[in-house]
Amino acid sequence: MKYQQAELGRVFVVKFEHGDNLHESIKEFVSREEISFATISFLGALLKADIVAGPKEPVIPPDPEFMSFNDGREVVGFGTIVNVSGECEMHIHSAIGKGEKTLTGCLRKNAEIFLTIEAVVQEIAGDNITRKMDPETGFKLLDL
Repeated sequence: MKYQQAELGRVFVVKFEHGDNLHESIKEFVSREEISFATISFLGALLKADIVAGPKEPVIPPDPEFMSFNDGREVVGFGTIVNVSGECEMHIHSAIGKGEKTLTGCLRKNAEIFLTIEAVVQEIAGDNITRKMDPETGFKLLDL
């Protein structure tokens, strides 16, 4: 385990709108507000999205299990955002459901908003939190 102490910075309430791409909208927002590191929590609906719903087998490096939907579903999610030198990296996990069907996993780029997503973005002050490529897993992991 690695950790460091940080301070809470600004807090934003953000309304993303119908048809927006969630990832692109977050990137635009953090760039405009010059946010380096933040957490995001949100709820609303997605028309469609691609997710990683776990590894096919529990091995490192993992072989991701990709899933998609395009039938409009409710969503709640939480994630971290790292924006260093204009390179915005997000790690967002969500529970996405419709009726009795629920998918849980890591949201990927093709997340299109249906109606709205309401979010709270909490900036974490300090500029020494980044992501670094981990050669063992093949993922950009938090570098503290």
